[in-house]
Amino acid sequence: MKVTFHDGSADAEVWNDPAFTEAYWSAVTEASLCGAEGPWASDIDPWLLPDGAVAPDGMDEPPAAADPFALVNGVDAAARATRAATARQDLLFHDVLAAAAADPVPWVGPDPTVDPLWQDPRGWSNADVRAYRRGLAVRSAAADIGARVQLTDNQVRRRAYRAQTLIERTPGVWAACLAGEVSEQNMMIAAEVAGSLPADDPEAWAAFDAAVVAPATTAVPGRFRVRARAVRERVHPESLRERHTRAAKDRQVDLTPDFDGMALLSALLPAEQAHAIDADLEQRARHLYGLADETRTLAQIRADVFADLLLAQPIDVGATGKRGKASRVRATVRITIPALTLLGQGDEPATLDGYGPIPLETAKELAGAATSWIRVLTHPVTGTVVDVDRRMYRVPADMRRLLRTLHPTCVFPGCSRPADDCDYDHRKRWSDGGTTSVGNGEPLDGPHHPIKDETLWQSERDPATGRIIWTSPSGYRIPEDPPPF
Repeated sequence: MKVTFHDGSADAEVWNDPAFTEAYWSAVTEASLCGAEGPWASDIDPWLLPDGAVAPDGMDEPPAAADPFALVNGVDAAARATRAATARQDLLFHDVLAAAAADPVPWVGPDPTVDPLWQDPRGWSNADVRAYRRGLAVRSAAADIGARVQLTDNQVRRRAYRAQTLIERTPGVWAACLAGEVSEQNMMIAAEVAGSLPADDPEAWAAFDAAVVAPATTAVPGRFRVRARAVRERVHPESLRERHTRAAKDRQVDLTPDFDGMALLSALLPAEQAHAIDADLEQRARHLYGLADETRTLAQIRADVFADLLLAQPIDVGATGKRGKASRVRATVRITIPALTLLGQGDEPATLDGYGPIPLETAKELAGAATSWIRVLTHPVTGTVVDVDRRMYRVPADMRRLLRTLHPTCVFPGCSRPADDCDYDHRKRWSDGGTTSVGNGEPLDGPHHPIKDETLWQSERDPATGRIIWTSPSGYRIPEDPPPF
C-alpha cells in the first residue's frame, strides 16, 4: 500500500514501516501546532490520513508512536521562549536608555556647555545642566521606545530598571531569566524586592539572590512573593521599625477605572491602620448582615458601609488643622450628557470625565444635585464638540475647558493622565511668539512638558482633523491617541 501527500507529491513509505509511521505522526502534529506549509496542509486534523491514504488494519487510531502530550510540551517550550524574550527586551530597553544617558546629543541636541562663553539662563552650573540633559535624554528615549512597542515611557523605564536591578543585585536570578526559566511575574517580584534592599549593601543582595534563585524558577507568583519577602526580612540590615517609619511616608490612595460604571479605590496605609479599618468594616457589615430584612451579600454591605462612612461623615476643612464647625467638601464632577439622549431621542451613554461611560440614570442623579451647569454642544451625528458654554467664569478658563473637552487626556504619546491634572501648554512656546489660543493649546502633563520643549521631539497639528502628530528624535511618527469615548 502506498500513501500520497496532500500536495500530490511522490509516494511515501508503506504504513507498516515503523520508521515512517513515527515520522508521519510527528510531522502531522508539528504541522497542526505550527501551521506549517508544504507537504502537510496547515489546516490538517492530526488524526486524519493524507489524501488517498488508506490505513492498514489496526491503524484507525493514531499509532503508539504519536506523542499524546505534544501540545503540553509545546506550551512549555513556548513559555520558555517568551520568558527569555521578555528578559532580552528588558535588557535592550536598559541598553538604549544607558546609551542615551552616556550621549544625550542625539536625543536633546548639542551640548551648550562645551562653549566656554555660554551661561545657563537659570543660573545652573555646567555640571547641573549636563545632569539635567542626561535625564531628559533618558526620558526622551523611553518615550521613543514606548511609542514603538505600545508602552508608556514610564513602563519602559520601569522595565529597564528591572533589568538593571536584576543584573546588579541578583545575577543568579538574571541568568535564569535569560534562560527562560523565570516567569515575568517572578522577574518583577525579584526586582521589586531586591530593589528595596539598601543601595550600599552588596552582601545583602548576594544573600537574597542565593536564597531566591531556585524558587524563582519553580514557584507560582503568589508563593514566590511570600518567599521573597521572608528572605528580605532575614537579610535586611535595618530594623523593621526604621523601615516602617520611612515606608509610611509613601501612604496614598489610588483610583482605577473598571467596567460597567465601577471603579477600584485602593489605599496604601500602615498595616495596623489597614487592618483596623478592615476589622471595623467587617464588624459593621456583619451586624447589618444579620438583620432579618437584609438581602445584600456581606461583600456588598462592606462596600456600602465603606462608601457611607466616607461620604456621609462631616469633614473639617479648616486651614488651621483644628476641629471646627463640621462641613462637607463638595467635589467638582464633570459629566457630558448628549442632548438627544437627555431628551429621550438617543441612546448614547453619559460620560463621567476621567472615567468614561456611566448609566444615564446615575448621570441624572448627579446632575440633579449640581449647583451649576456647563453646557457642551456636540454634533448629533459625529459627536464632534462644536462649542462650550462660556457664560460661567471659573478657573481654569472657558478656553481651557474647551481644550480639555477636545483632548480628554495629555496629548503626549501613550500618556493617559486626565486633562484636568495637566498644564495648559502653548504648542508653539510663548517665548517663541506662540499665541494663547485654542489652535495653539493642548493639555500636557508636567513630566512631558520638558520633553516637548527641551528635547528633539517635534509636534504638529493636522489641519483637517485637529489631531496632533508627534515625531520622535529617531524619526518615528506617532499620531495623538483619539479620545477614548
